[in-house]
Amino acid sequence: MKKLLNFIFLIVFSLALSYAQEVNLIDLDSFDSIFDEPLLENQEPAEGADTVIQNLRRRGIEFTASYEFMGGINPGWNQHLWEFDGEEEFSWALGVKMGSTIGLNAQITEAFRVRSVINYELPEFLFTLGDFYFDYNFFDKVFLRAGKFEQSWGISPNFGFTNLLSRITMIPPVINDIPSDLTGPSYIIKADVPIGIGGFQVLALTRAYVTDGVIPTRYDIGYGGKYNLAFSWADFNLGVFYQYGMATRGFFSAKTTFWDTDFYYEWLFIYNNHLDNSSNISFNIGASKSFFNNKLEINGEYFYNGEEDTEYFVPETNFRKEETSPFLHWHNFALNILYRYGGNWNLRFFTRFLFASTDRVDGNYLTEPSYSLLPGLRITPFNNLDIYFAVPMALGKGYYYRTAENIQHEHRPFSFALFITFSGSVQASHYY
Repeated sequence: MKKLLNFIFLIVFSLALSYAQEVNLIDLDSFDSIFDEPLLENQEPAEGADTVIQNLRRRGIEFTASYEFMGGINPGWNQHLWEFDGEEEFSWALGVKMGSTIGLNAQITEAFRVRSVINYELPEFLFTLGDFYFDYNFFDKVFLRAGKFEQSWGISPNFGFTNLLSRITMIPPVINDIPSDLTGPSYIIKADVPIGIGGFQVLALTRAYVTDGVIPTRYDIGYGGKYNLAFSWADFNLGVFYQYGMATRGFFSAKTTFWDTDFYYEWLFIYNNHLDNSSNISFNIGASKSFFNNKLEINGEYFYNGEEDTEYFVPETNFRKEETSPFLHWHNFALNILYRYGGNWNLRFFTRFLFASTDRVDGNYLTEPSYSLLPGLRITPFNNLDIYFAVPMALGKGYYYRTAENIQHEHRPFSFALFITFSGSVQASHYY
């Protein structure tokens, strides 16, 4: 078996290098997020996961470096296997990605910390700026953070409609006859103020391309605030966000646990003063439960979207570039199943199912339901080596079927995907 795995990897990696001009690997809907991630948590990136209080104490410097080498192959057809009629067309895609992340934490004083991250990758030989921000602690009463980073609100692991900070304005401001491009990563100034068993968070955010020399105007900046109230029996959040050219949105979320099952419930209230002062609501309800000593995890969620023609920013993951993606109107459903078999190879099986009742194209509704099914598995036969295999399928004639494309933009609603990754990280620090 070891020889077979080595042979498969050599073929995939050598072929991928031959076709290294392809830019994006296959989009598998945040493929990496399915594995070993808490289903109900919507956290900041790992480098910002520690609390500000824990970080703002010891003077010193911390250096981190992570590396990842990935090869992928994705053969498929423009028809499903059960629809083959002799006219089916076969195609396949190959890809490679080699990247590294270098991070630096500088604890300048007990109250002042700076975080910076640089990413570089091949085959495009790109250098990009990751997180770059500073933290300042005002007497353990106000915690300030400012710079380039992603901040997340909301609970849902499937439909981040209450993450108001990810929304993209559909009516960009026009300055000197030039529309602003507000679809990039976020630059934020935020302040957290703990109060009792909760606290406030207020912030200002822009998605202008600051690293390209764009100076945001007041129309390019959004403003928001959130209040958290955390009891032992439930956790509540209430927030609001406003930006020029965007509907004003407020949300309410609640999360609790009954019978060893996590339940969550969210409401979104929309006042769209740019479309004849229309207003509507969106909401969801979901649950997550673990079985057999956390070997099996199941998450299900229903989401009703009352908004039309809305998009949100999706940060870069291991398997796709950053992009904008739409929220689908009306009824949506998601089901995630993860089973950790374990063993010497740490075998994990997963299935992700998504349903959308309708779609909207150029102002017209497609009323036929659309389905996305993604079964697969992941194994770790050796340290720092992961192998992913999945069978992406798109059913129906709506959104998921129409967007079933690979990196070569060929319509393929049925395919196979194999990824092999080598990854690891090192860390060094000095405190005084």
